[in-house]
Amino acid sequence: MLKTARPRRSLLYMPGSNTRALEKGRSLPADGLILDLEDAVAPDAKAEARQNIVAALQQGGYGRREIIVRINGLDTEWGHADLEVMARAGAHAVLLPKVESAEMVRQAEALMVAAGAPEELSIMCMMETPLGILKAADIAAASPRLSCLVMGTSDLVKDLNALHTPGRLPVLTSLSLCVLAARANGLAVVDGVHLDLNDAEGFAAQCKQGRQLGFDGKTLIHPKTIATANEVFGPSAEDVAEAQRIIAAHAAAMEAGQGITVLDGKLIENLHVETARQTVALADAIAELEQSEGTPSEA
Repeated sequence: MLKTARPRRSLLYMPGSNTRALEKGRSLPADGLILDLEDAVAPDAKAEARQNIVAALQQGGYGRREIIVRINGLDTEWGHADLEVMARAGAHAVLLPKVESAEMVRQAEALMVAAGAPEELSIMCMMETPLGILKAADIAAASPRLSCLVMGTSDLVKDLNALHTPGRLPVLTSLSLCVLAARANGLAVVDGVHLDLNDAEGFAAQCKQGRQLGFDGKTLIHPKTIATANEVFGPSAEDVAEAQRIIAAHAAAMEAGQGITVLDGKLIENLHVETARQTVALADAIAELEQSEGTPSEA
């Protein structure tokens, strides 16, 4: 079972160098924002982007959205400063790029702690290299601070010398290995981005595939894709109603001293009840998130 029921249906990348984007993020209906210091920021803008993110976090106004900062790698000239500053800047999580070992996670954690990071600041790991995928199980078990694995499918396809295909056959093994590693350690796991912003049908299909594989949500590069991700990865009203029926039927059977629960002619086992409770918990968390923000604009 996941450590938390925090919704992660939609995590939107936003470049730290773009102050307008950081402002706009306060009104978008994404479950979380990944404020980026790495790929989306040019080398000569790294220091300024870091300052922009600190200022945005100090100003606040992001409501209950999960705020994640993707730092530069610790092997770069910016990584240590990124981690030291973001350890106490007020984000919910730090996202480490190109994680390839448990030791990389533990090194980052030690630096965070030395910099005064609060206990609740979690670590997320980008899974985007062949070695990282092969070490997924070790990485997922590296630290109690870990909360989520984030797929970096664009870099992974490049490193595999593979092709981007509609069905994503070249990366299916990698995707499933990361889902397995995450679930074995009670972590969330979020799918990679879809690069073609004009391919709404392909994006929706990729979201559905990700949901079928077991992902909690999808990373995004444009606000116009938020609604589809939220719809696909969130439980529908029918899903929630069915889950509540399962929970109620099981409770009634237990109260009556019955050894088994049957609903609509189908046997209800403990695994079905656990899944139903997770569905209701996620729906409650989504409702709480959305109510705290009112009805935010999508564009």
